[in-house]
Amino acid sequence: MGYEQLANQNPLHSLSMGEERNQLGLVMARAGLGKTALLVQIALDAILRGENVLHVSIGETIDKTRLWYDDILKVIIEEQKFDNASELIEMVAKNRMIMTFNESAFSRPKLEERVNDLVLQNIFKPNCLVIDGFDFVNTERQVLEDIKDLSENMNLQAWFSAISHRNDDRFSPTGVPAPCHEIDDMFDTIILLKPEPDATILLEIIRNSGEVVETGKGLRLDPTTMMVKKL
Repeated sequence: MGYEQLANQNPLHSLSMGEERNQLGLVMARAGLGKTALLVQIALDAILRGENVLHVSIGETIDKTRLWYDDILKVIIEEQKFDNASELIEMVAKNRMIMTFNESAFSRPKLEERVNDLVLQNIFKPNCLVIDGFDFVNTERQVLEDIKDLSENMNLQAWFSAISHRNDDRFSPTGVPAPCHEIDDMFDTIILLKPEPDATILLEIIRNSGEVVETGKGLRLDPTTMMVKKL
């Protein structure tokens, strides 16, 4: 099985922002429901399609972030019975860069400086940016606009994660919960993770590539493996 075939079997293929650049994606859920697992699967989908992914982890270590990739790759290899496991693991490592920031140290100028260092030294040139742990509560809209501007300047897709809270009843007209309810217009694709009574986690697709989605896409997270599955 080749990488393209493996990518085409990914249920997230229907959510891909495709070849479109300068788009922003958002994954929202309460704490512990699988935001990072979903972001990693989005990143792996991009890598299998020949992209370079820069995974920015705010407030976490490189080892912990790498472990998410290792665990999900292990499940993919077992489920798909992929023959060249070591080759796949090596390819992912080559096409992924993990960058960490302390929560208080993250900003567009610092991110841009570090990315430019990688690009100018011909170390790594990303096509897709994943930002896990961005503080939407204590950050002004302008900061997000700065990062969107950075993604446009560098011709990147960018994905963010955000934590929602059970007791916060603020929502945008399209159903995006706080703290992103007043900035949801900035995102082209928005995914909410919602726990179901049977312990599965539903992927509610509010917007996909700029289009408002009425019925979602029929996807869920398996609570055992944290892999995306079709309903």
